[in-house]
Amino acid sequence: MSWAVRTEVVQGGEVTEETLSLRPPANRVSRRAIGYWTVWAAVGWVILVAAQAVFVFTSDDAPTWLTVTLTISCVLAPLHLLVMPQWRYRIHRWEVTGEAVYTQEGWLKQDWRIAPISRIQTVDIERDPVEQLFRLAKITVTTASAAGPVKISGLDHTQALALAAELTRTTQATPGDAT
Repeated sequence: MSWAVRTEVVQGGEVTEETLSLRPPANRVSRRAIGYWTVWAAVGWVILVAAQAVFVFTSDDAPTWLTVTLTISCVLAPLHLLVMPQWRYRIHRWEVTGEAVYTQEGWLKQDWRIAPISRIQTVDIERDPVEQLFRLAKITVTTASAAGPVKISGLDHTQALALAAELTRTTQATPGDAT
């Protein structure tokens, strides 16, 4: 499946139209992203289940609805931890060409983004502590777009450094003012 996107490119004071196709990007994120997503989801579930358990087991007369929600959480948590990271890994993709940065992400709500190289303003690399443990990084490509930056999460740290350098070189070599 693909869509066409029209964009205006400013070169030497002249405005031209360029058509780029929005298509599934070619590259997957690092396989270690599965572990990273699992850990972050597990932290959330542990906090939720622990809070529910404290209320249920320390209350003299815990409301039935709270016991039910604790039971539901204990059933949903393992299912979520098994399904979500694998599903996200299958969906998350990225690609950089000479014309654009393509991303696809999400698991329930999926987002496809395209950022023409000529519109890139900044390229940032971020790593939270858990990403550092998994040797992962995310790249944020800020463009002159009201839709906000394009993010590529779950990249191998070395690959993210190389990609940021490539995007910086390509952006510098691309005429236009990125506005």
